[in-house]
Amino acid sequence: MPTLRNANGISATIIPYGAILVSLTIPDRNGVFADVVLGHDDIEGYGNSSSYFGAVVGRYANRIANSRFTLDGAVYELTPNEGRHCLHGGAVGFDKAVWKIAASGENSLRLVHASPDGDQGFPGELSAAVTYTLSDADELIADYEATTTAPTVVNLTQHSYWNLAGAGNRDVLDHELTLAGSHFTPVDRELIPAGEIRSVAGTPFDFRIAKRIGQDIAAADQQLEIGCGYDHNFVLDSGGGEVSRAARLRDPVSGRTLDVSTTEPGIQLYTGNHLDGSSAGKDGRVYGRHGGVCLETQHFPDSPNRSGFPSTELRSGERFHSRTVFAFGVF
Repeated sequence: MPTLRNANGISATIIPYGAILVSLTIPDRNGVFADVVLGHDDIEGYGNSSSYFGAVVGRYANRIANSRFTLDGAVYELTPNEGRHCLHGGAVGFDKAVWKIAASGENSLRLVHASPDGDQGFPGELSAAVTYTLSDADELIADYEATTTAPTVVNLTQHSYWNLAGAGNRDVLDHELTLAGSHFTPVDRELIPAGEIRSVAGTPFDFRIAKRIGQDIAAADQQLEIGCGYDHNFVLDSGGGEVSRAARLRDPVSGRTLDVSTTEPGIQLYTGNHLDGSSAGKDGRVYGRHGGVCLETQHFPDSPNRSGFPSTELRSGERFHSRTVFAFGVF
């Protein structure tokens, strides 16, 4: 398995299956290293999992309502895999693809994947790439690229579940989270955006000032009841385009920190609400509810059906590029 290393002893292991980040080992405030991403011990575990541990998901991260969208007057029917809706690219998305290693070095790995025209119902042959770079500034950088032979939609993200205490050690409810988003996109009972962009002010969704993930997660709020916790897209104040701060995660016990910056306009906060210990994690550890938190930088869910959301269209001759930076430290 390709393993990236930097000058400070941090390592990141990635496999071609799903372009999955299998492990990322960083020190705590006392210099003790631990793996901070949830996952499995072997490819079979990832293949049988529906949790998307560590994978690059696509062609379209998050949900597309009714597995259908219209582009240039043509209606495209997608493969449904969450009831009647399409989640993370369909039944066989990029998380189940075997990517090819295009280039590798001590601190970087480039993976490519060719998705044929009609794959899961999406139009155009899409050539996708992700380059992982582990810098000596203790940053794991994910650069995504894509080109298409015909008009299509694309939305790529990294779906790691983070636990700064160490994967499988305890839940993340005492982790402190800050999000650079003053608004979020509420969802209906099937987790599809209702089309509204709502202020977080005065709601349990206000993470503009750091607070414990668990502080309001059980509040009497319809959106939290629908998601069984947080499973929502936050509208980043930066608006996307330039690499800007999106989130900060801190574990008060270990002192580990994670800062997420991105060119994307949104970030999906998912608090592992449906982890139930039904599948063994790495080293035989069981991941229970809230055992990890996902910070999925992205365009908004169901954007192809929402004219008021940032466009995810990609056309022949254009190049999609997105960057997300995961920076690690201690306090």
